[in-house]
Amino acid sequence: MKNTYFTPGPAELYPTFYQHLQTAMDEQIGSISHRSQRFRDIYKFADEQLRTLLSIPATHGIFFTGSASEVWERVLLNCVEHESFHLVNGSFSQKFYDYANALNKHAHIMEKPFGEGFDAAEVEVPAYAELVCLTHNETSSGVQMRPAEIHKLKRRYPKKLFCVDTVSSAPFPDLDYTLIDSAFFSVQKAFGMPAGLGVWIANQTCLAKAERLQKNDTMTIGAHNTLPMLWKHYKTFETPATPNVLYIYILGKIAEDFNRIGIDTIRKQTEEKARMLYKFLDSSSRYEPFVKQERHRSQTVIVASVGSEEQPRSSADVISAAKSANMIVGSGYGKFKESQIRIANFPAVSVEQVGSLIEQLQK
Repeated sequence: MKNTYFTPGPAELYPTFYQHLQTAMDEQIGSISHRSQRFRDIYKFADEQLRTLLSIPATHGIFFTGSASEVWERVLLNCVEHESFHLVNGSFSQKFYDYANALNKHAHIMEKPFGEGFDAAEVEVPAYAELVCLTHNETSSGVQMRPAEIHKLKRRYPKKLFCVDTVSSAPFPDLDYTLIDSAFFSVQKAFGMPAGLGVWIANQTCLAKAERLQKNDTMTIGAHNTLPMLWKHYKTFETPATPNVLYIYILGKIAEDFNRIGIDTIRKQTEEKARMLYKFLDSSSRYEPFVKQERHRSQTVIVASVGSEEQPRSSADVISAAKSANMIVGSGYGKFKESQIRIANFPAVSVEQVGSLIEQLQK
């Protein structure tokens, strides 16, 4: 019997992944040149499908990288001359901040304890910060910053560049890209693919900043996948270097599958499954949601504390029991590895599968 993966990445493969992979193999997609018309058509198709799915306007380009982590470095090099500002409340928002320091940027930070979220009203962006770095969904702690709060913050600081990490939530968040300058994600989470491809969305304001910085003899915007170079090749649906052609093809096909279902339907299904999981956790004597504020609870990565004073348990016990029923659940992150579980709520997992997981956790 096959396992069902509720892990937050790599995650359950989307059901149509297999047929798209087979088609790609039959058509020898993995061997075609990235300078061929066939590849340009593949890139253009993926671009069109993602643009429709995420409501990305013509002001933004869609670029492919080796991973989402690469984009931390790319956006900091290309869009920050001196100062960035980071909202940090988990391990991945922390890493974004750490990258800024490693690149010798003056990185400002507003920090919350692991498991707590941000609201726009409490955030003050430093006067000279050029780039505001936000994490929509903190994979490590199960916290989301609601898109409405991100939009409110941008409206208060319209001249700042805003970059949003949507790695473990896209395509779920309904971001308004007339307000968001840049966003990025990787394919091994909600898009139900193996790891190996990052997607970077950036607008022409980001491009103009990168072009200005590139002319500054006292600094560098890097050498690999600079935004001006990516955009130059993007005009003809090409890439500067050989990309993961196979995954770009499959991503376009899965995005097309999502568009057939409809993004509104996908969001409603995600919310329904999240309600099921949180209702169970709230009513259980053996589990509880780690994130206390409902408005900050992730809809795509549900984090639960396991055990109680009366029934002490480790996450390893829960994970092992679930695995015996062919359900693979994620462990807690970092220092919470032994006391928490993480449950991915991505489109590849159905309502019925979530129901089966809840039944298993109840045992």
